[in-house]
Amino acid sequence: MDKKNSEKKVNIELDEKIAEGTYSNLAIINHSISEFVIDFVNLMPGSPKARVKSRIILTPEHAKRFHKALDDNIKRFEKSTGEIKINKTSSIPLNFGTQGEA
Repeated sequence: MDKKNSEKKVNIELDEKIAEGTYSNLAIINHSISEFVIDFVNLMPGSPKARVKSRIILTPEHAKRFHKALDDNIKRFEKSTGEIKINKTSSIPLNFGTQGEA
């Protein structure tokens, strides 16, 4: 038996509520020496307040793997549907201090 066939499979369950997903139109990214924290926010137009809908905490290694996986998926998406256009005149204020924004 080769190594590929001897690896164990992981059974991943998806809860019905989680499967519904959560809409986010802003991500705020912070990091320390040991972790990356990504807050997914739902910012409603004209509202002075926004609410964090989900927070994901990753190790630096997993953050880099996530970055690579997301980059690969964006490239495949654009190959089949065309380039994703980014609106240069964003109405989202970029006043998050030293935090990253995406």
